[in-house]
Amino acid sequence: METLTHGQVLARFGHALSDPLRARLLLALREGPGYPAQLADLLGTSRQNLSNHLACLRGCGLVVAVPEGRRTRYELADGHLAHALGHLLGVVLAVDPAACGASEEKGCC
Repeated sequence: METLTHGQVLARFGHALSDPLRARLLLALREGPGYPAQLADLLGTSRQNLSNHLACLRGCGLVVAVPEGRRTRYELADGHLAHALGHLLGVVLAVDPAACGASEEKGCC
């Protein structure tokens, strides 16, 4: 087990949220645990793609895999994450597209 600084925790959380599918996956797990096949169908993606994103979220420490016989259930690693996601959803952003340039590929908004 590794202890991370506050900055490292936020960086991992930011990396997880930087991909729209991972963000949707975290929101789905906020509602409750899920199984890969169920989550892939819910999010409209392949099981392989979902598996890659789940591995990323596990690596970031945000999701845990819970073995259940031959199946594996996934859930948020900490109940505080569900609350944090809820608080983030309550944030209202005033977006100025001109401030980021013409392309989202520049790594800004």
